[in-house]
Amino acid sequence: MNEHRAAAAGGDSPAPSDGEADGKRKVAIITGITGQVHGIIRRSSSFNTGRIEHLYKNPRTHLEGNMRLHYGDLTDSTCLVKIINEVKPTEIYNLGAQSHVKISFDLAEYTADVDGVGTLRLLDAIKTCGLINAVKFYQASTSELFGKVQEIPQKETTPFYPRSPYGAAKLYAYWIVVNFREAYNLFAVNGILFNHESPRRGSNFVTRKISRSVAKIHLRQLDCFSLGNLDAKRDWGHAKDYIEAMWLMVQQDEPEDFIIATGEVHSVREFVEKAFKHIEKTIVWEGEGENEVGRCKETGQIHVRVDPKYYRPTEVDFLQGDSTKALQKLGWKPRVAFDELVREMVAADIELMKTNPNA
Repeated sequence: MNEHRAAAAGGDSPAPSDGEADGKRKVAIITGITGQVHGIIRRSSSFNTGRIEHLYKNPRTHLEGNMRLHYGDLTDSTCLVKIINEVKPTEIYNLGAQSHVKISFDLAEYTADVDGVGTLRLLDAIKTCGLINAVKFYQASTSELFGKVQEIPQKETTPFYPRSPYGAAKLYAYWIVVNFREAYNLFAVNGILFNHESPRRGSNFVTRKISRSVAKIHLRQLDCFSLGNLDAKRDWGHAKDYIEAMWLMVQQDEPEDFIIATGEVHSVREFVEKAFKHIEKTIVWEGEGENEVGRCKETGQIHVRVDPKYYRPTEVDFLQGDSTKALQKLGWKPRVAFDELVREMVAADIELMKTNPNA
């Protein structure tokens, strides 16, 4: 789950960054800072900044430099108004969310409150602070909007059909962003990002669960792990490529919504096979359905099993994005290939598990 804390970045940097050569002050607020990228962070009883330690001026003491953290929550409109009024940002990136699709079925009301109404609270805070004409707003939308896909590949004009409380909440967020853009002339954009991964991905997401488990198996810390739907197909890209696309959307003169995707589709099964390949193991599949297992060809040991508890009540079987518009208007295209992404995640988790097997 991405947290809901906010960070302000920029403004007092010693040298102009891209877009600051004209001397204009640029400050960004990013909700969801403890996700894969920097963002707003909600208060937690334990430290929850592990994935952003490297962004501190002094990671050992948590001394802040250009990144400043503000406690806040997307369920608390008062704190959002206070933060926005204090920081007076020029850009806001709303990445904060309860973003785990399977968990959204168990936390449906909370997911709606944070992902749907939370977006409205943030937009209303901008309006309350009188910053409609001063702020550019980015909304982290999602390929889960397409759910039961109505066409392949999916593009900006494809009808939505969400298949989870998460997708439904994000659908409200998408349209309230469009409404604020049209009603108040706010520069507000939806980035419909397909699955984007990195070594910082949360450990309960399937890609990171695979890379962590394969790393543990390689280091003989684990024998076997369980997954749900092995045949679900996704368009997976690297988070760092997609963050660039987010930034590019906000730098445009006119606000438009964009799909960001690689256009390539791979199954969970393929992700497993590629991950094991990087530790020189070949997975051979045996059995069917809930009885299917992934066996190591070299040793005969079973490393992967299927557990129905990981199935979703309503599954999204196939997602493939068409980012032609982003290429034409933003000049954006993905740089990191699928094989390289899987290799990076497995290698990073091997190094992590060497020093901290309980991570």
